[in-house]
Amino acid sequence: MMRRRQADDRRWPALLLAAVFVLVGLTACPMNHLPRNMTLKAFDPHRADFACKHEADANPPFTAEADALFQQGMAATSYDLVFERRDYAKAAELWKQAAGMGHWKAALNLAGLHESGLGVPQDSEQAVLLIEGLMKQGVPAAFDKMGTYHQRGIGVTSDTSRAYAFWQLAADMGSSAAQAHLGYKLQGTYDNPDQGFWGNREVALKMLECSFAQGNGDAAYTLALTITGEDASLGEDNARALRVYHEGVKLGCKDCARDLSVEFDRPVPLTGNMIDTARSDRYRLLREALELNPDLRFPNLDKVLPLPPAALPIWDRKRQTLIDAARVRSALTSRAGSRVSRSDPRASGSTSPAAGRKISIPPMLGSTEARTRWHGSLFQSQVLSSEGSSASPSVGVTALALAIQLALSSVYCLLPSAEE
Repeated sequence: MMRRRQADDRRWPALLLAAVFVLVGLTACPMNHLPRNMTLKAFDPHRADFACKHEADANPPFTAEADALFQQGMAATSYDLVFERRDYAKAAELWKQAAGMGHWKAALNLAGLHESGLGVPQDSEQAVLLIEGLMKQGVPAAFDKMGTYHQRGIGVTSDTSRAYAFWQLAADMGSSAAQAHLGYKLQGTYDNPDQGFWGNREVALKMLECSFAQGNGDAAYTLALTITGEDASLGEDNARALRVYHEGVKLGCKDCARDLSVEFDRPVPLTGNMIDTARSDRYRLLREALELNPDLRFPNLDKVLPLPPAALPIWDRKRQTLIDAARVRSALTSRAGSRVSRSDPRASGSTSPAAGRKISIPPMLGSTEARTRWHGSLFQSQVLSSEGSSASPSVGVTALALAIQLALSSVYCLLPSAEE
């Protein structure tokens, strides 16, 4: 009888441990519920239409306090500073604070720093987590960024098909970057998937026009390039193309400035076959300035470099004079939304941008991914505590504690995370 009781005493902790593993399998938050693994509609390069949406209508608001922190981070990493004087660590801290207050641009930039390892340890998983948080808030640029992560294999398995599906979703949601990118990919006159382009010019032009209307310089360049010519059946219009190129320069498009510098230096239909070296020189200087500082914008361009037939105003031929007259100091925008990103750990609290309230999140359970990792740490702890040990009451106590912890974690899995 005594031996049977001892055998039972040795058996019940093992059974309880087995029950723990079953409970883990049933309650652990599955990875396929993460936004990175969401179900997507397959990319359709031959779609019949495109409805223009602007991302400004979807982006969550943020407070002036959060934006002040964001702007300080932008100033600390300004292209006006030589690289050695840019303080990415300071920017990371400022953007972390702003992101915690619901500033989605700050979160995008912070993800970019984690991609590159500037100012923070390089950590692609943290970058993905930040982007997933923005996806849950419905930020179109976050879906565009997730497409880039899938294309480049940053924090996720490289998958070009899913990349295009994410970009398609982002474009439909209003992402100007995704619209510009897909507009470029679809503006061919025939299909060549191996080279990465398709012939859906009608939809391409709609995407490019939509992105251009949102102030995207890349879209301005592709749109101008696409409509340059005299074939009206293809939507070509040299006069309009010239205006779009010029507007693109205002938006900081260095390629637009480069092309206009070249075209005004020779007789071509785009410029009415006129040679205007004075205009060519001014566009060249602006292109050089944009090479050094992509954040520059030239909203006052028409005051120093209007399109013909307007006469050019007098200029002292100093580059800085031209730049200062054309630019205006305004609030800087996020740098992380571009296709080539420049590039916190999830804090114990985050802010709802709509309500502006601080939401306390258990530090180890602030996200689905973190909950999954927590389960993994419990597995490891359980294995280590039981290795080489004989059955004892301590094993049963450990198993019981694990069961209680897992039951509690399963409740957290059902609760919305900080980003939801």
